[in-house]
Amino acid sequence: MKLKQIIFLTLVCFQWNNYQLMAQNETIEIWEKDQLIVPPGYEDEVHEINDILRVSKVTNPIMDVYLPSKKNRKDLAMIICPGGGYRILAYEWEGGDFAKLLNAQGITAIVLKYRLPFEHNGKIDDTMPMRDALKAIQITRKEAERWGMNNPKVGIMGFSAGGHVASSAGVHYVDQDKLEGLDEIDQPSRPDFLGLIYPVVSFSKEYSHIGSRNNLLGENASDEKIDYYSGEEHVTADTPPTFLMHASDDKGVPVSNSIKFYEALIANNVPAEMHIYPRGGHGFGLGFNDKHLQQWPNLLVNWVLDQQ
Repeated sequence: MKLKQIIFLTLVCFQWNNYQLMAQNETIEIWEKDQLIVPPGYEDEVHEINDILRVSKVTNPIMDVYLPSKKNRKDLAMIICPGGGYRILAYEWEGGDFAKLLNAQGITAIVLKYRLPFEHNGKIDDTMPMRDALKAIQITRKEAERWGMNNPKVGIMGFSAGGHVASSAGVHYVDQDKLEGLDEIDQPSRPDFLGLIYPVVSFSKEYSHIGSRNNLLGENASDEKIDYYSGEEHVTADTPPTFLMHASDDKGVPVSNSIKFYEALIANNVPAEMHIYPRGGHGFGLGFNDKHLQQWPNLLVNWVLDQQ
């Protein structure tokens, strides 16, 4: 190999390693291998990159940890659940990109690659995404001191179907003792606050996102399951403070999902902040491509800082 080729490859490797360090500081597998099910055809994740990175066939959930500089680090952490209708994860568009924005304000960010539902022995374990989220909250609290935080407030946020994961964690953390694997870490799973961005919240027939519901529960879900995963029906006075953001013209996930959850929060005297934009559609991520939307991330960041 010629010297120029060696130098070129060395520089490429150096740049790639630097990029990896900038991308995240640590990756944590949430479960032990013997706790996971990998059905035929799911041995390998699928990563598709076109305009964004789309990840599918996730069976081994991980936490990608993004730490701000020590000098700037606050006692705040946010777990981010990308959306994708429980079919794929828009992993950078609604994950890594927002993590870097939070880091800039001293907030530790964890992008959660949660499991996507699959059928095994004729059944779908619909608790997997929510269990991954609750376990991630426990792990964040367990590792907080090592990451340079002192008893931090730990929140969880999600986009679209990721908002369903986050809202489910926010209302069903009370089931910690009933959900497999959550009793293995002596840490509470209740999030301190929620951020729900054009979220799927309800599985009711009136305003459900049918694709998310069918992917999580199957096409013949029972009324009991539909009710359980309709978050607005399970808000209590102990539900965490919540930030909601949606667009009125969202044709994918009706704005009623946010409105109904907000109404339930207010009825239970839970602090809540909601922003509804007249236009924006669905899945616009950070909104930087639209002057009408590009300030919304600052609203959430400022609200999170107030939770400290």
